[in-house]
Amino acid sequence: MPAPKSMQAMVLDRAGRPLKPAELPVPMPGPNQILLKVAACGVCRTDLHIVDGELTHPKLPLVLGHEIVGRVEALGAGVEGFAPGMRVGVPWLGYTDGTCSYCRESRENLCDHPRFTGYQIDGGYAGYTVADARYVFPLPEGYSDAEAAPLLCAGLIGYRSLKMTGDPQARTPARLGIYGFGAAAHIVAQVARHQGREVYAFTRAGDAKAQEFALSLGAVWAGSSEERPPQELDAAIIFASVGALVPLALKALRKGGVVVCGGIHMSDIPSVPYEILWEERVLRSVANLTRADAREFLALAPTVPVQTTVVPMPLNRANEALERLRQGELTGAAVLIP
Repeated sequence: MPAPKSMQAMVLDRAGRPLKPAELPVPMPGPNQILLKVAACGVCRTDLHIVDGELTHPKLPLVLGHEIVGRVEALGAGVEGFAPGMRVGVPWLGYTDGTCSYCRESRENLCDHPRFTGYQIDGGYAGYTVADARYVFPLPEGYSDAEAAPLLCAGLIGYRSLKMTGDPQARTPARLGIYGFGAAAHIVAQVARHQGREVYAFTRAGDAKAQEFALSLGAVWAGSSEERPPQELDAAIIFASVGALVPLALKALRKGGVVVCGGIHMSDIPSVPYEILWEERVLRSVANLTRADAREFLALAPTVPVQTTVVPMPLNRANEALERLRQGELTGAAVLIP
């Protein structure tokens, strides 16, 4: 059955404004592209940064959404390895030039001319979308469409951030702090525990619900971001977009420890006294993902097994989902269902 000619979508036409419902033409796949019928699309904090104008180069008007689960509807010229009806996922990194020095060095996450899903490429807050076949991935069985959606950003970026903390076997036990216990953290905590790490969860002061959620996922301690953990940390990942957490995380580290900033946007980092960076502590960021990250994590997730906590919502409630994310009212991840 051919795709319809039009579809429902939620569209951003100007930063700082709510998304608007719209009826748009169903896009056609060009060469090396795949047309997908969207089954679910996760709601990510990066979407909020785009809506709020903190990420300043979106195409407008824009269909947000980069945690896309869909089924192959049609193939553009040159696409191989996919068939109609196959369930696949589309992440944040949606295009790379393949020719710049970073791509040639297998560091495509740092490509000089990237394009991002739901930012420069229309995403999954719609009934259909097209995607570059190079950045479309088969999804593991055992997850519903809604449950699979957070794997595609919260999971992938979280996994890359976790890899950047170093070898968990280098110290026993490896103590990992996670600052900001939302969608990415709830996935990373499960992978970290699978690797034998001790997880220490840091939340907003007084957020007992998030702390209880972290403990239910195996964290050995949960408390406020302003608190010192009961043990020095070997590494920490900051998912909250709050630069003031950087010096707090550095202070919680042992000598030689690593702090990884896992978000695409963060408020300014305050002045950091050298003494809390000294003794070979490391501060680094994570940018985007590689296809190797996607293949590794999507193979790993069902073996852990990672269990995602999701709040499904209809597509027309996208603004409500974004606001609930902004207010910290979600346990797990909101997922829009067209």
